[in-house]
Amino acid sequence: MMGSRLQRLNPFRKNRQNSAGSSSKPREPSKASAHGLKVVAEGEQPVVDIVAVHGLNGHRDETWTAANGTHWLRDLLPKDIPNARIFCWGYDANTHGKRVSHQFLHDHAEQLVSDLCLRRKRTNTTKRPIIFVAHSLGGIIVKGALIHSDAARKGALEEHRSIKTSTYGIMFIGTPHQGGNGVQFGKLLVNAASVYKATTSRLLEHLERDSEWLQQQLRQYGPISGEFMTKFVYEEYETPTALGRSIMVVPKASAVVPGATDAEQIMIHADHKEMVKFESKENNDYEKVSGHLITMVRSAGSVISLRWEEEIRIDAARSNAEKSFSVVFSLSEVSETNHFVARQAELTAMHKTLSEGTGRQAVTLHGLGGIGKTQLAIAYIKAHRDNYSAIFWLNIKDEVSVKQSYLRLVKRILQDCPSASRLGVFTDDKKQDEVVAAAKRWLEHPKNTQWLIVFDNYDNPKVPGNVDPGAVDIRQFLPEAHHGSVIITTRSSKVNMGYRVKVGKLEDVRHSLQILSNISHREGVIDDPNAAELARELDGLPLALATAGAYLYQVATSFADYLCLYRASWRRLQQMSPEVSTYEDRQLYSTWQLSLDHIKQQSEIASKLLQLWAYFDNQDLWFELLREGRTGGPQWLYQLTEDELTFTKAVRVLCDYGLIDVDKSSKGNVVESQGYGMHSCVHSWTVHVVNQEWDSEMAGVAIKCVGRHAPEDNVQHSWLTQRRLLRHLIRCWGFIDDGRLDEDGKNSILHIFGYVCSDHERFDEAEKMYLRALQGFEKAWGPDHTSTLDTVNNLGKLYVDLGRFDEAEKVCLRALQGYEKAWGPDHTSTLKTAWGPDRTSTLITVYNLSLLYANLGRLNEAEKVCLRALQGYEKAWGPDHTSTLATVNNLGSLYKSLGRLDEAKKMYLRALQGFKKA
Repeated sequence: MMGSRLQRLNPFRKNRQNSAGSSSKPREPSKASAHGLKVVAEGEQPVVDIVAVHGLNGHRDETWTAANGTHWLRDLLPKDIPNARIFCWGYDANTHGKRVSHQFLHDHAEQLVSDLCLRRKRTNTTKRPIIFVAHSLGGIIVKGALIHSDAARKGALEEHRSIKTSTYGIMFIGTPHQGGNGVQFGKLLVNAASVYKATTSRLLEHLERDSEWLQQQLRQYGPISGEFMTKFVYEEYETPTALGRSIMVVPKASAVVPGATDAEQIMIHADHKEMVKFESKENNDYEKVSGHLITMVRSAGSVISLRWEEEIRIDAARSNAEKSFSVVFSLSEVSETNHFVARQAELTAMHKTLSEGTGRQAVTLHGLGGIGKTQLAIAYIKAHRDNYSAIFWLNIKDEVSVKQSYLRLVKRILQDCPSASRLGVFTDDKKQDEVVAAAKRWLEHPKNTQWLIVFDNYDNPKVPGNVDPGAVDIRQFLPEAHHGSVIITTRSSKVNMGYRVKVGKLEDVRHSLQILSNISHREGVIDDPNAAELARELDGLPLALATAGAYLYQVATSFADYLCLYRASWRRLQQMSPEVSTYEDRQLYSTWQLSLDHIKQQSEIASKLLQLWAYFDNQDLWFELLREGRTGGPQWLYQLTEDELTFTKAVRVLCDYGLIDVDKSSKGNVVESQGYGMHSCVHSWTVHVVNQEWDSEMAGVAIKCVGRHAPEDNVQHSWLTQRRLLRHLIRCWGFIDDGRLDEDGKNSILHIFGYVCSDHERFDEAEKMYLRALQGFEKAWGPDHTSTLDTVNNLGKLYVDLGRFDEAEKVCLRALQGYEKAWGPDHTSTLKTAWGPDRTSTLITVYNLSLLYANLGRLNEAEKVCLRALQGYEKAWGPDHTSTLATVNNLGSLYKSLGRLDEAKKMYLRALQGFKKA
């Protein structure tokens, strides 16, 4: 069987010309790499942090690892406590020379607090309960860390206090809390160190010298020790040392503090080193340790929650002793949602900006209406409310709204901070400007620095290009002091204040399904394929997902039926859907009307482009494609496509309101300019709202642009251009296929559409397009017109691709007979005089027929027609033309199939040499 491509005809197009490193063996990890915090288990929806700290001469991982390689904190405990995040903390624990001192231990304790604060702050888990697991001298460091944390108040280390506040329990395993039975504390320290390496007299000297100081320092732990659930774990057996003798490293008298509040003592049947190494879950000592940890985890949440509430009250009281600017937290100005999901990257970026640096910090959230900017701001506030003394929510959709918001703000200030009246703060509905000025003075007070203001719905900003007299200048409503924090939500990408966060669609379909599930209150949504299809259709737009969920909550419609309604009756469905109270514009079909009104004021051409876009696909619309509509198109399109700068100017207006964006799929395409795309829900809005009635003229413009821009196979990069056109082509074909657009006079375009679809193996659609084109040509020109025959030829090739060889032979013979009648058997001399050298219709059909016969196994007939095609091409184009050489190559394949190998070799060599030359 011959594998070459059949050739098609497209006479309706004019020709166009378009313009390391080497690998190396990985290094062994250094000891420094075992320093700091390491997460050994992230946990499933963790509610507690378990932090393990080793002792002197220990190791972050090896201390907890048994001889069989089992790291119980990593391999065993997560299965028993899946809702815990488990850390191991490492530090430079080598005991040599003068480095072992009280300052040495103090620095490590402070570093432990710092590392924990940083990690918990980055992961927004500052208030999560903590349970420490400390081995040997690691317990000394944990105590020092909690003493340091308790002492932290105001200043740079104030946040360190959160570690002590969040600590619920501590499991001290073999920790020498005190000397006992005549054993000096310094001697205990030396014993613990000597388990791992020989200890010099100089080391003993340093440890004994500092032991008195350590004892004195650790007495500070007593007053706070009662705030923690404590487990004292002690060893049963002596431990072999590096010197060859065995010792009881930390006797029970030293490991257990008698009379300690909320404390329990536990014996481990092991020596000092092995008491933190468990080979399996069946180990009796592991069952003890894990059992106590499980019990602590169960109780930690409620205790720490109450402790944090008390901490906040104490801090508030401390602040009030000086001058209070605290206002009770409230989100009454905005509707909260119960379906907020994902957005962790955005929340992290917001927190990084608003929590770091000095002076006033600002974040601008911009994006499409309904994308979830307001809900993102709410989520941030709920996560970090304790970082601010006062949080205010202002609606700045217009000046009236923002002034009314300021009036409500002032009432809250006067209610919670009566002393504010002495600063000139007052409320009077008839003096709104004065009220705003007074509120700003209160916010500008030099001691009032921890407030946060959200300016929501800043969608009509006074920026260059916005001629709306109702546009708002946010600067007149911003406090002038260089402190505080500001969040702005806007649809306009022109708002340029502080750190800008572009809020996009939800990329993970699971997050979309979660919204559908939460709003519809239906079970099994996550695993429902119909729900997944609906989620993909709504393409991560939270407002669309919430609207669908609200509708499905009220009716018994299935997800599949809703999707059918969405596609068939979009406008009616949206009008009948319940309002979504958590969005400013509560219905999907009206949410972008304000943006459209502003666009019309700024650029009538841009609004017309938005209207025309309804007749293209929503993705990848580009300048060169629209430029095809200049000839015979509307005047506004002629102006729009005058040059690329004019086109880009109009596109920027749509981009400014988030309605369109650069299409990612067209980035890096070197053939033509980059394209732009819009969200599928916005596209549905352009179809059903922007175009309230069908516009056949605009549909005709779209079809004309696509048909004219489709390149032939011999044009450079033709396949790339065709691929970009395909989605637009399929949409335009739908207008003809469903009868909305008259197909009269569009036979040539339908032929081109079939050509492109066939090239991209969309054979079923291509057949329909060719048949519709054929019917039109036969009606207009008759069955024997060359335009008709060109479509017949391409239909024959399509049938070969589909394996429908009988039909292929029938239509190929019809095309051949028609061409022979019109042009003669060779179609060469006539072509050169009347039609130019491009039209070799007869020979192409003969060539296709030879391939068809080869596929049918009718090799003798295939040889006959292939030789005829070769002779014709040689006569028309010469022996070295690529069309001639392709036929030579196919003849070689045919001879190979016939077993005539010498002749096949001859043909292959001729083709090879010719192609090299060409």
